[in-house]
Amino acid sequence: MADLPPCPQCKCEYTYEMDALLACPECGYEWNPNEKPATTAPEDTFVVKDSNGNILQNGDTVVTIKNLPVRGSAQSIKAGTKVRNIRLVDSDHNIDCKIDGFGAMALKSEFVKKA
Repeated sequence: MADLPPCPQCKCEYTYEMDALLACPECGYEWNPNEKPATTAPEDTFVVKDSNGNILQNGDTVVTIKNLPVRGSAQSIKAGTKVRNIRLVDSDHNIDCKIDGFGAMALKSEFVKKA
């Protein structure tokens, strides 16, 4: 068995040949080993996308797409609430922000859309 290179996407070592391509069983990425790899973004950067697939950046304004319950409060954040000046963080809840009437919050990007 030939010694195949690891997957360029997820670094999985269990790649296999599929016709003229190499494939990764973990992430499903397929690539041609004879082509020069495209330049990719540095490993330390991360991309946060909203519910529609738009890329979010620090300082953007977003709108909630559904009612979001708030722990410890009888109120919830209503759908359509505009959130200004977001800050992106690399965690489970990847948006830090301040919402009028609630204070500092952490939101998941799948529940907002770019305004």
